[in-house]
Amino acid sequence: MGPETLAQVLRPLQGIFNPADFPNLLVGLGVSDDAAVYRINDTTAVILTTDFFTPVVDDPYDFGAAAAANAMSDVYAMGGEVLMALNICGFPPDLPPEVVSEILRGGAEKLREGGGVLAGGHTIDDKEPKYGMAVLGIIHPDQVMTKAAAHPGDILILTKKLGVGIITTAFKGGQAAPEHIAAATESMKKLNREAAHIFRDLGVTAVTDITGFALLGHGYEMAEKSGVQLVFDYKSLPFLDGARKYADLWLFPGGACNNQNCYLENVTFPEGLSEDLRMLMFTPETSGGLLAAVQPDKMAQLAECFEQAGHPYWIVGEVRAGEGILVK
Repeated sequence: MGPETLAQVLRPLQGIFNPADFPNLLVGLGVSDDAAVYRINDTTAVILTTDFFTPVVDDPYDFGAAAAANAMSDVYAMGGEVLMALNICGFPPDLPPEVVSEILRGGAEKLREGGGVLAGGHTIDDKEPKYGMAVLGIIHPDQVMTKAAAHPGDILILTKKLGVGIITTAFKGGQAAPEHIAAATESMKKLNREAAHIFRDLGVTAVTDITGFALLGHGYEMAEKSGVQLVFDYKSLPFLDGARKYADLWLFPGGACNNQNCYLENVTFPEGLSEDLRMLMFTPETSGGLLAAVQPDKMAQLAECFEQAGHPYWIVGEVRAGEGILVK
């Protein structure tokens, strides 16, 4: 479902639940962040999220692992730790049991890597395979990271390369090189847990993950909710090998057009920037990295922490006073 349609169908629901009646719901429909957050007491809040999708790679195990990493990502984007998850499964009745088993094994082992435990799930018959998880996490109420906490002067940090969406689309069309899909698969399977730990421990409060609404869509959500302008330096954006090639061939998924239609009016591009690169910034990602707005005085310590962890990161822009997205 595209972002405009999603906003339309969710709008009537907001009036059903009066926020005053649910004071412990710290993040819900009215805030529209990466996951819901509910305060249990002064020191404990729970994070709840769910995500599932159709296969993006051929290998069943890799599909399960990527889907699980994607589902857990929203907990990490809020700064939390994963406690447990339930499987969400829709499989064709004639899909071999050994294939289903491998999908579930990939998801379970990725969940275990993230510190969580699998506690059950639900299955239905479906013509096209679908798999994901409902994930429960935990966090201190004072440590919640949201989209609404960016401030002018902050530095924008990205923790994974972009391009998974167009590479997997090229793969489905039989045009992706094996080494490109292999790198995209490893990126999708990589957890955002370690990066989230670093941000949380440094007191970073403005974070989101880059998934279906792409860099510009999720970036705009952070800008809008924080009341600021996000400025991206397109020359600093990291892309997986092959992404620019497939963009030049215009192998974009349909979701890229949906994102462009929804967010284009809020984005200012420099003259001369190629159409394929513009569209690449609107292309959905699967299990993408974290986008964080980091206070300048934390940057030296952040660099040290990421280096010690052996975790890559990229400085991709800054936060300014204003509104919307500026690409320069």
